[in-house]
Amino acid sequence: MLLWSGERAQEIAIPWQVLAKPAEVAALAEAIEGLPRLVPPGATALGEGMAAALALFGSGPELARRMVLDVSGDGAHNQGRPPGPIRDIGVEAGITINALAVLNEEPDLMAHYAAEVIGGPGAFVKHCPDYEGFAAAIREKLRREIAGVFIA
Repeated sequence: MLLWSGERAQEIAIPWQVLAKPAEVAALAEAIEGLPRLVPPGATALGEGMAAALALFGSGPELARRMVLDVSGDGAHNQGRPPGPIRDIGVEAGITINALAVLNEEPDLMAHYAAEVIGGPGAFVKHCPDYEGFAAAIREKLRREIAGVFIA
């Protein structure tokens, strides 16, 4: 799990893990729930965060049958490299990039993510209206990704 915000603000919060048992999934969920904010708020360097995440795919514990990058955020790109070219590199490498737009601050964010962030087979952007809806939205998004269901 990589947390990101500004141009030089990316932190690996939880390293790669293979989750094979329900207890391992539960432990990961608990670890995520307890995470403090590791990066400063403010800027939204989508391209920089995506580039840092794509670099991590080369250091995973084993080759995956399917690679998916989840991008979740509450703001449009406003700092650093633009996300579109980074997305294209990821898609070319066989990575599907999906997004979750939190519309609390920017009601048109979903369109920005659709145009600049998502890509690859079955890619989608999902939204939630505010921070309170994030937990339910990310749960639904992850279920969809794990199941590999491609819904337009």
